Amino acid sequence: MSAIKERILGAVTMMNDSDAEKVWNFVIENLSPKSWDDIEEVPPDEWDLKMLDEINRNPDCHEFVSQEDLLKELNLTL
Repeated sequence: MSAIKERILGAVTMMNDSDAEKVWNFVIENLSPKSWDDIEEVPPDEWDLKMLDEINRNPDCHEFVSQEDLLKELNLTL
C-alpha cells in the first residue's frame, strides 16, 4: 500500500463514525465513477496473511469484521 493510502486509512481510523460517513459519501459521490468490478484483484501480501491468521487464531479479536458485516454496517451491496 502506498504512503498516501496509509495516511488516508490512518486518518479515517481516528475519525468518529459521523465524520467517516461524510468521507465515505464524498468518495462515492465524487471519486468513484467506476464499479468495484474495475478494481484489480491481487493476492494477499504478508501483512494481509498476518491479519487473516490473527482473525483465525484469536476469536476475541474485534479489530476485523467480515465483508458481509461491513457491507451491512455501511448499507452497501455487491
